[in-house]
Amino acid sequence: MNFLYLASQSPRRSQLLSQLGVRHELLLPNVEGDMAEDTEELEAELPSEAPAAYVQRVTALKLEAALARHARRGLAPAPILCSDTTVAVDGSILGKPADAQEAAHMLGRLSGREHQVLTAVALASGGAVHGALSVSRVRFAPLSAGQIAAYVASGEPMGKAGAYGIQGRAAAYVEHIAGSYSGIMGLPLFETAGLLRAAGWSL
Repeated sequence: MNFLYLASQSPRRSQLLSQLGVRHELLLPNVEGDMAEDTEELEAELPSEAPAAYVQRVTALKLEAALARHARRGLAPAPILCSDTTVAVDGSILGKPADAQEAAHMLGRLSGREHQVLTAVALASGGAVHGALSVSRVRFAPLSAGQIAAYVASGEPMGKAGAYGIQGRAAAYVEHIAGSYSGIMGLPLFETAGLLRAAGWSL
């Protein structure tokens, strides 16, 4: 196999995939001339949905949308990779904050305690779908109101599950992690490499 399609708008996932030496092209929604897709609708939670079930369901829906996008655009055949990340605390899902106020509220919930970061990966190749789930634990140091306000003002929490990015300024507040650092960033490389090998990819 020469390349795959990465159906993700996250530059971090693209960087991580490049780290594995995997050549890829982006397969993004809402490009000019194509049918518009509602990504927010894909990420909507179901009532009482567990975080692991949620992130795997959303990843499957994103893969389904990417397969339709690929067919609609008449692109060359190649595997398609999708991933989704969510943050959970006390069994509740913390998605991407809608505004600065919600970001500050989320960070307040994470302050001084441990939470989970769940990233699901799905690969469509040769008519088969391979999937994996990475679950990591992250503990934040206690955050003051001033620290939270300064971090939110940086703009970094926006567009990120749980209102933070571990590869950015938030790293200064992370006391401990257990699991996959790349998974916390958005694409667990160990699990992704396993899916690629299962699909016949030589790494």
